[in-house]
Amino acid sequence: MAISMHAASVPVFQQLLGALSGVLAKAEAHATERKIEPVALLQARLFPDMFPLSRQVQIACDFATSVSARLAGEAVPAYEIGDQTFAELQQRISATLAFIGGLDTARFEGSEAREIVLRPGTPKERKIGGQAYLLSYGLPQFFFHVTTAYDLLRHNGVEIGKKDFMGAY
Repeated sequence: MAISMHAASVPVFQQLLGALSGVLAKAEAHATERKIEPVALLQARLFPDMFPLSRQVQIACDFATSVSARLAGEAVPAYEIGDQTFAELQQRISATLAFIGGLDTARFEGSEAREIVLRPGTPKERKIGGQAYLLSYGLPQFFFHVTTAYDLLRHNGVEIGKKDFMGAY
């Protein structure tokens, strides 16, 4: 039996965004308990040319939103960049979960063959089939940013492990 595009995407995003929410809650508690300014964690980077934690979370949410929307044939909602507190990042995750959870499963049918256009009307425009978009572009990008967020917090002493990264499954 073939797996549906919905099953290969939305539940994966939901699982890891739920886990990311839990990891952020632990990070906030860690900062409070140790009297660390939250901005020290929120702006932490693995290397100077990489995005900080707050942006990693935003991008992970953006990929979950945009990949799900495009596969469902829906408009990609725009969110402002600017979440600078743990509470704002939690709101971003909640909004993302609400959006992807509200997408009609039936809208994903046939999306493996749907042409997805990235960066339309720009010199970087790229057309890709739905299945390749999900499996070779969307999920790897999402996993990269969730993993980087986790790594930033672990590197900064937040006591989290693989179970925290994986979340409930």
